[in-house]
Amino acid sequence: MSKHILTNAASGRPGQEHYVSDIDETGLGAVDAVRDESAPSSMWGEAWKALRRRPLFWVAGFIILMAVLVSLFPSLFTSQDPMHCELSNSLKGGEPGHPLGYTFQGCDIYARLVYGARPSVAVGVFSTVLVVILGGLIGSLAGYFGGWLDSLLSRITDIFFAVPLMLAAIVVMQLFKQGRTIWMVILVLSAFGWTQIARITRGAVLSAKNEEYVTAARATGASRWRILASHIIPNSLAPIIVYATVALGTFIVAEATLSFMGIGLPSSVVSWGGDISAARTQLRQAPMVLFYPSLALAITVLSFIMMGDAVRDALDPKARK
Repeated sequence: MSKHILTNAASGRPGQEHYVSDIDETGLGAVDAVRDESAPSSMWGEAWKALRRRPLFWVAGFIILMAVLVSLFPSLFTSQDPMHCELSNSLKGGEPGHPLGYTFQGCDIYARLVYGARPSVAVGVFSTVLVVILGGLIGSLAGYFGGWLDSLLSRITDIFFAVPLMLAAIVVMQLFKQGRTIWMVILVLSAFGWTQIARITRGAVLSAKNEEYVTAARATGASRWRILASHIIPNSLAPIIVYATVALGTFIVAEATLSFMGIGLPSSVVSWGGDISAARTQLRQAPMVLFYPSLALAITVLSFIMMGDAVRDALDPKARK
């Protein structure tokens, strides 16, 4: 028996094919099987398909993965102590076991690069997490409830937004000349770095709360808090994730800047910013001592920026087309 294909006109659904047997005596066909090859996947599924086809995503992901591994397990990449310094090795070139040479104080440059990744990545990651939580909460409440709460939270956001992040961090860190820690740097950067994510979240929530699925949730009797947590926030994550990826690199640069100025992490903590600051006096004599930590910082930050670009394009339907 031959089969005939009825197009989507019979079903009313695009891309659906109905396989129908030969017409019987009554003139009616019996549907044997239905195949839908164009069933739409979720936004995240489409984004993952787009990301897998982008070399930029894989390059950035590999660099980020290596930075995370180095931060978590530095002893796997070097057996040298980054704090062990001998003046007799001052500014010596590379040699077996010490491929990048020594600093002015006689410290192994490669070991300090490896161990310097941990504070930089830690500051970037935890600052971004706190900023997303704080800014996301403020933006969600302002955008969803509106009214006087929106006005109040928006004015508070504007006040903090008017204060430059680095200027505020420099002033606050100057007040704590003793006992500076990684967590202090994280808290200072988070306290003044949440404003942009709050604005982005507020705009995304304002757009999402007028969608049909929110109206349907209200019709089923769902509470306002449940709608916000279960429907609006999950559907507003795309721009937040994009900004957070780029902001992570920004916070790494901010920590390095504070350490370079001598008001960030203490000298007892190995960091790229501190090594860049210490090497600037030997720029003419030994430029490579300054070049290596600068290169590590630049590559790490660039990888997060590239990841942010790749994620942004993947989550943007117009870019995918």
